[in-house]
Amino acid sequence: MDDRLQELLDKQEINEILQRYSRTMDWLDEAGQASCYWPDAHVDYGFFSGRADEFVPMVMVHEQKAVKRWHLVAGEIIKINGNKAEVESYGISTGSSGNDDPSNMYGGRYLDEFEKRNGEWRISKRIYILDWKKSYTDLSQGAILEGGTLHTPDISKPGHELYRSM
Repeated sequence: MDDRLQELLDKQEINEILQRYSRTMDWLDEAGQASCYWPDAHVDYGFFSGRADEFVPMVMVHEQKAVKRWHLVAGEIIKINGNKAEVESYGISTGSSGNDDPSNMYGGRYLDEFEKRNGEWRISKRIYILDWKKSYTDLSQGAILEGGTLHTPDISKPGHELYRSM
């Protein structure tokens, strides 16, 4: 029973890292984003292939071009093997420039390897595969419900007042 409990705890920690990846990307939290990877992790998105400590600052600059972005990681399959794990998950992401340009939505998969070092899990290798892309018009700025509009904050810079450290 102890091995099964430890495996469950390890899977939960890995799942939380995947959720942190989405959240810190969306709120432009560079330090939080970096904490998802080992600095020497190999990251390959096609447009970038290299170390995580080079990827994170580059991708955060790219993400700031949108006034808001949204990442979702779901459907995780996690296979633990000692201090290593193989993980495959699905991802959907989108971003809006805040002007009349079409917004893009991407659907793909993350093929990850995790390593547990000194009791801490992080991504040690990531390959992203794009499965589809769709363009659309973002109508959220004018989203009106009975009683008023919905909150649509501009999150084009780190340190937004609504961001909570968790």
